[in-house]
Formats: sequence, C-alpha cells, structure tokens
Amino acid sequence: MSLTNTQIAKYADVMIWALKTARRNGQFKPYDVVLLRYEPLALPLAQVLYKKLLEDKLNVIARQDNPEPFAQAFYTTADDKQLVFLPPGEKSFQQGINGLISVRAPADLTALKHTNPARLGQAAVARKPLREILDKREQQGLFSWTLCNYPTPELAKRAGLSLKEYAAQIARACYLNEKDPVKKWQEVTGQMEEIAKWLSSLPVETFRVQSANMDFEVLLGEQRRFVSGGGCNIPSFEIFTSPDWRGTRGVYFADLSSYRSGNYVKGIRLEFKDGRAVKATAQQGQNFVRKMLAMDEGACQIGEFSLTDRRFSKITKFMADILYDENFGGRYGNCHVAVGASYADTYAGDVSKLSASLKKKLGFNSSALHWDLINTEDKLVQARLKNGKIITVYEKGQFLY
Repeated sequence: MSLTNTQIAKYADVMIWALKTARRNGQFKPYDVVLLRYEPLALPLAQVLYKKLLEDKLNVIARQDNPEPFAQAFYTTADDKQLVFLPPGEKSFQQGINGLISVRAPADLTALKHTNPARLGQAAVARKPLREILDKREQQGLFSWTLCNYPTPELAKRAGLSLKEYAAQIARACYLNEKDPVKKWQEVTGQMEEIAKWLSSLPVETFRVQSANMDFEVLLGEQRRFVSGGGCNIPSFEIFTSPDWRGTRGVYFADLSSYRSGNYVKGIRLEFKDGRAVKATAQQGQNFVRKMLAMDEGACQIGEFSLTDRRFSKITKFMADILYDENFGGRYGNCHVAVGASYADTYAGDVSKLSASLKKKLGFNSSALHWDLINTEDKLVQARLKNGKIITVYEKGQFLY
C-alpha cells in the first residue's frame, strides 16, 4: 500500500471538502447526486470516499473508468460512427448530477502512444456537448467538481521515483500528514484568495512574462478576475484567469515535460501572433503537439494564464502528471498557460448570465482541448496598467503582494 489507511481517510475528507468548496454559488442539499469516478487502482480511496459521501446524506453513483486496454481497443478499432457515439441518456444524466469527484490512478501512461491524434481529437470534439452541460450547471451553482491522483507504480516510474517517494510527494502536497488537513487547506486557500483579490483589483491591461527562453504577453481583457484553487483539483496552488485570447503574442516555452493521451512531449515552444499559435515546435513529440493544436478552431488559442507561488506549493519534483506539475513549486514556482478552453468562473460579472455570445464578445476561448503547458524557469512577470504604468507582480517564484 502506497498510502496508509489514515492518510487515505484524510485524503477522502480533503476531497469532500474540495467538492463542497468548489460549489461557490450554492450548497449541497441532502440527497443531491454525486458521481464518483475512479480508475481500478484507486479502489482503496474510492471505497472510503463512497462511504463518507453516503454518510453525508448524498446519493452516490460510482463509475469505474475503463482500464487503459479498453481505451486502446476503442481508438484502434472503432469506426467513425463509433468514435463519436454518445451513450443513450448520457446528456440527461449529466443534467441530473450535482457533483463529481474523479480519482485518477493510471496503470499505463503510454497506452495510446500509437493512436492517431486526429482520432483522439474527433472523439473529444464529439463529447464537448457533455462538458458544456456541466459547465452551464456549474455557472448556475447547481454543480461542482474536483479531482485527485492516487499513487501508482506507473506514475512513480515515469517520474523517476520509487512508489514510496511518489506517495510521499502526494501526502506532502495534499497535507495528508497534518493532524487536520482540511483546516490546513482552509488556511492556505484563504491566503491564496487574498492574492487573487489583489490581482483582480489591479487595472491591468496586459501581463508580460520573461524568462531565459520566453517573452510572452497576454491581454487580460474586460470583466476578468483571478481565481485561486478553491477546491477544483487537489492539490491546487495556482492563481489563474482566462484572458482575452485575441491579445496573446510572443513566445511561450514549456520546459517541464508532460504526458498526454499516451504521448510524451518535451520542450514545447509556441509562437503567438494576433492571439493564435502560428508556429509550434517541440524537442520531443512535435507532431503530436501540432495535431492537438489543430483539433478545432480554438485549440491553438489560450484559455488560461496561471501563476503558482512557491511559498504555497510543496511539490518539488516532476510528477509525470499535469495535475501536480501545473502546481509545481520548487525554486521558482511556475507559470502555465492552457491552450484551448477557458474557465467561465474567471468572469467578473454574474457567471450565471455568461452566455456563449457574451463569451465570444469578451474573448473567452472555446475548444474541446484544454492542455496546460508549464514553465518552471526563473521568471519576471510584469503588468502594464491601463494608465501605462508598469509594475512587477511576480519575481523569483512568488507574488510581490
């Protein structure tokens, strides 16, 4: 066992707190419906979560995700009609759930490495309407979600760690060694929210990020706010917004490697002009990167701009999983952008009234893709205010707040 029974019980408490915290515009009521999705190797945590959710008087639907060989068979065998098939009643099901906890525990990170990326994109685009249902319910305060990882031998192997070392990183990052990890999360979340409020209060026109390998600028856009973790994802130390994609320009470089859809990619360099990535190269996995960026019209545009303060994050090692790597603390914290879909909760107005047409008008990006690309270099982040003044907001891995 990679985590102790005590740590697993605390992990479950943290995840339920995260689910409730993420529902910013509403409260869970007795007998609300929560979907518990888990991968086979995550059964020890899923079992505890299931019992605790029931004890909270919630109706729980448990779904075990298919093991990697099923996905491998699907993408290599399904014809075009099967590839875009949506199960009967799935749309109605999505409209009826109030919460989602997803526990990931991959047994094979490269199972899909020989799959045609175009087929991955085709299936993702077909399932986009399901995600949009949940996005709308989240905006209305009827739904929230969170996810986490359970340590597996595969994750440890790809990260270059022993299973014990990998599990220790998870325990440390999620405060599972604390006497009361939920209380610790509440304290840290409060501190991050103060920084998010400070950033949101600044009359920012653009942000410029400079490091050894990049010089990158994003346009914040109108009616934007910064959001801190807030329960979506455990752990989450990022403070992020969804900028106006139309003002993105310059060069962005991701020095941290990542695994996506069975593919290992390293050293992604994107050159942006007029909001779109017009050139994409990578030290490894370049063909895959380019095909992902061609998934749909919005895939080569950014939907998220994020910074992590090293004082909050205890993640100091490459974890071979974006959930952890996008929260990397280390020596210099991290900056990451996501190509693809934006987040509605970064809208500064009434999120329940953020229509598709208003999103488009304000430059919120829409895509079936959402891929976080992470830079951990020493960097300087400056904001140009609307009066032309330039201030430094982030340096040496931390916010200047």
